[in-house]
Amino acid sequence: MKKLLKRYRVFLIVLGAMLILTIVNVELGVKAFSVTGYSLKEMILVIPPIFVLLGLLDIWVPRETMIKYMGEGSGLKGIILAIFIGSAAAGPLYGAFPIAAVFMKKGVKFSNIMIFIGAWSTTKIPMFLFEVASMGTIFAVTRLLIDIPGIIIIAFILSAVMTDDEVKKLYENAEHFDD
Repeated sequence: MKKLLKRYRVFLIVLGAMLILTIVNVELGVKAFSVTGYSLKEMILVIPPIFVLLGLLDIWVPRETMIKYMGEGSGLKGIILAIFIGSAAAGPLYGAFPIAAVFMKKGVKFSNIMIFIGAWSTTKIPMFLFEVASMGTIFAVTRLLIDIPGIIIIAFILSAVMTDDEVKKLYENAEHFDD
């Protein structure tokens, strides 16, 4: 029981705070529970398909293939593939992190994982098409031409700034992702 309480302590603290908020201000408390319910529903609709795709990725794509195309010696090929996979992805950003964990388990280079997450958050194809329709081709292409080098630069800076021990710890934590 103690282990269960420790595991869910943050959830219980937030739930308690929301209950106190509801007692103090009913309207605001109801709104908070409504927003929480909406977010929970969105997550329930998004997370299962992501985990199905993760399972397929984990089973169908051998580690050697991932290392060859996105590992330490992948070079430009790994960068382009990371940008393409991140740009083609669907769903909110929190969906990228389980995929990044599987990439880590498969031996993908750290900077390519950072590029993948950056591409997922800023260069999605549907977002690009929306920008073309809403704000014009010049704006959309300009933003994309600024974002892609920016993502790559940030990924390389992060890779350079983080120590080998920190990166190793991240990879070790990813090994226990599905425990």
